[in-house]
Amino acid sequence: MTIPAVRTASLTRHFGGVHALDDVTLEIPRGCIFGFLGPNGSGKTTMIRLLLGLLEPTAGTAEVLGYSTRSDAAAVRQRSGALLEHCGLYERLSAADNLELYGRFWRLPGGERRARAKELLTLLDLYERRDEVVGGWSRGMKQQLAIARALLHRPELVFLDEPSAGLDPVAAVALRDRLAQLSAGAGVTVFLTTHNLAEAERLCTLVGVVRRGRLLAFGTPAQLGAAREGAGIEITGTGLSEVLVAMVTALPGVVSARRDGRALLVGLARGAATGPVVAALVAAGFQVDSVRNTAGSLEDAFHALLEAQS
Repeated sequence: MTIPAVRTASLTRHFGGVHALDDVTLEIPRGCIFGFLGPNGSGKTTMIRLLLGLLEPTAGTAEVLGYSTRSDAAAVRQRSGALLEHCGLYERLSAADNLELYGRFWRLPGGERRARAKELLTLLDLYERRDEVVGGWSRGMKQQLAIARALLHRPELVFLDEPSAGLDPVAAVALRDRLAQLSAGAGVTVFLTTHNLAEAERLCTLVGVVRRGRLLAFGTPAQLGAAREGAGIEITGTGLSEVLVAMVTALPGVVSARRDGRALLVGLARGAATGPVVAALVAAGFQVDSVRNTAGSLEDAFHALLEAQS
């Protein structure tokens, strides 16, 4: 039987009266990219710190790569890589020197250090710039180098906390493609937190949605999208306002409604009809340009889950 990358049972962490993580049970198989999704303050970073053994749980248990995070935290960290709030780079050093330094921290032999650094820098399209001082690089390049740092010692599992935060769209796409290559090529399990739901849908094999420390859903992006009751519709037009959004939200059969530019995205309960929603908008003065059904996406499922818990 294969030991999962991560297994938790009723994992809980309180900070005084704040329930940062509350009774979370999940199992993540090896070799997948797992997305842990939720709004700010939902417990995502706390979860990573618990799994790395940097925090003690208030209750429950966690195993990472078969090791208890309570009694074998050093073994967990030895076999894991992590990119948390800070990239961990020395900006006055070159890219090559950064990896050389971290290779020494991990006590990698000299030949292995240099070979591994070249392998990762080449994979991440940074090798030709290996001798440049990192402080002058763009944020996207620094993030890619930080991922190389986290992977230098060939960890079985890597934790990435918001790795694409602050990146421009081109850099974010490049980073996503690199992560997919690393996971597929090296069989590394990736535990990823992100606010970019489209990124998570494209990249992740499994996702979990958390809010206020509680796990609301767990499964593949397709499973979460299909689990929504009823259909969704996208209505575009002129004159959309927050007042109209609130009006639609209160209509019978409407599960959720939110504004996206000139479009209104509406989630409907099973069996609910589209016509009454459109008629109510027209009667309220909204000029409808188009109406289309939308398949259940991860983003739709995410917002519906949060709406249901509010």
